[in-house]
Amino acid sequence: MYEGFIGWRYTRRQRGTRGRNAFVSFISLVSMLGLMLGVAALIVVLSVMNGFQDELRHRILGVASHIEVSSQRGMLEAWPAVLDRVRRHPEVLGAAPFIQEQAMVSGNGRVQGVGVRGIEPSLERGVAQFADYLRAGSLDALQPHSYGIILGTDLARRLAVGLGDEVTLIAPTATATLAGVMPRVRAFRVVGLFESGMYEYDSGLVLVHLRDAQALYRYGEAVTGVRLKVRDLFAAPAVVRQLAPTLPAGLWLRDWTQTHANFFRAVQLEKTMMTLILFLIVAVAAFNIVSTLVMAVQDKTADIAILRTLGASPASVMAIFIVQGTTIGVLGLTAGLALGLAIAHHLDVVVPALEHLTGATLWNKEIYFLSELPSKVLAADVLRVLTGSFVLTLLATLYPSWRASRLQPAEALRHE
Repeated sequence: MYEGFIGWRYTRRQRGTRGRNAFVSFISLVSMLGLMLGVAALIVVLSVMNGFQDELRHRILGVASHIEVSSQRGMLEAWPAVLDRVRRHPEVLGAAPFIQEQAMVSGNGRVQGVGVRGIEPSLERGVAQFADYLRAGSLDALQPHSYGIILGTDLARRLAVGLGDEVTLIAPTATATLAGVMPRVRAFRVVGLFESGMYEYDSGLVLVHLRDAQALYRYGEAVTGVRLKVRDLFAAPAVVRQLAPTLPAGLWLRDWTQTHANFFRAVQLEKTMMTLILFLIVAVAAFNIVSTLVMAVQDKTADIAILRTLGASPASVMAIFIVQGTTIGVLGLTAGLALGLAIAHHLDVVVPALEHLTGATLWNKEIYFLSELPSKVLAADVLRVLTGSFVLTLLATLYPSWRASRLQPAEALRHE
């Protein structure tokens, strides 16, 4: 079709073009670059948000639990029966008792508030990934009544301690002595260091043996609750509904979508708002094509009149400028797709390079919880970006193309 040939010819900058023709070509290039940058930014941001959300879920649930069963009275005494009951569910892959309390940990004259988790190492492997996160030591080094402790790497760095060093746990549980009421204090030996990649855990969580935690916090034979790992983490709410009727009254079941609901909702809301803002940028770039085509129509008035005189229909004239506008859009979208995918797949190189050039810290793990900037490109997101951007580009071509098709040959040639 000649409309496509002429539209493509109008899009290309011809050799020797000057004045208005050169300016129209420059505006076309600017529109194309605007689309490229907008699409690339949208793909990169969506990839980072997807990676951030997925990595957070993986990291959090590698340390936390899919489901927690606890007592409404604070201590779960008949936990062996609960453990046996929940293990019978076909979706439950592992179950382990735990104690969760707060304490102050002191080392080398430095003090830090932490969460203390008492675990049974042999069972903990079935519900958490601490064994994979260990950078030194072993879970098996946590033996009952040996008072060993495993610290997060950031916490150990803050306290300036390492394997074999001693730290002191100060529990809020009070003990009556001749000198008055005193907090319970116990020395622990560091037997391991873990790094989950979540700053919240690496700087504020310590692991001790379940028996040592029971002794320190005076739990007796009780625990805080039982942690479960299920086959499909997204099926955790359904598993909770199925388990609840089979367990004794007075127990409280919570899955990860409840314990971390606000966190993941905030991440999803941030992703939605960032997508909307960047789509507006793409829209601005797309509607720059309007000004490009308006100027092209003004510049090609005589050409349009000659085409009409030779028998071209208004629809053909409209098609020429739609082809010109969509060509600009497709070239911009293609370049944006290539640039966006290149950056999204090489963020581990791009971010350090930018930090080196600017001297600024672009990714602070103390703020974003993760030690590295994640990225996950989803084909569905890329397809939505390209489809939405192309539709905006196509809409931007309609009005100028329609105005071109309404041009009368006699009126156009009057002043030529």
